[in-house]
Amino acid sequence: MSVHTCECESKAEEAKAQELKQYRKLDEIIEKHKGQKGVLIQVLHQAQEVFGWLPEKVQVRVAEGLDIPVSEVYGVATFYSFFNTVPRGEHTIRVCLGTACYVRGGKQILDQLAKELKTEVGGTTTDRKFSLEINRCVGACGLAPVVTIGKDIYRRVKLDKIPGIVAKYK
Repeated sequence: MSVHTCECESKAEEAKAQELKQYRKLDEIIEKHKGQKGVLIQVLHQAQEVFGWLPEKVQVRVAEGLDIPVSEVYGVATFYSFFNTVPRGEHTIRVCLGTACYVRGGKQILDQLAKELKTEVGGTTTDRKFSLEINRCVGACGLAPVVTIGKDIYRRVKLDKIPGIVAKYK
């Protein structure tokens, strides 16, 4: 007779331990910058590196730690496009929609990626594997349309190549 043990509890414990570790790191970041002027963007950037995004609980903790209003933290977190207030995917796919990329089919590439990933622009797939975003220009107009996935750059992307490109990251 074999005994079946549930992995749910150990995974939950691991997740809780990871979260505690993240919050300890956040507290260290806040403590390092406490009392200094003009550090909010720097603290939020470091917090986002720790958590991968800026959930409401993190924003409140930063506000309390730096003794500033939560509304100020939220205002900065939502104003700057490099901050994420929703969970992001493991891989961020960005489609350039600068003039050259747009004219050479960038919008169609974006639409096909959204369909392939079953998410909208600015969204994240349900498995949190991919986030889909727009870039306004990557400075590679001669290689249009351009798609970036993390640090990888795909040039002269064609619609029929999208499934193969996405498959490399699954």
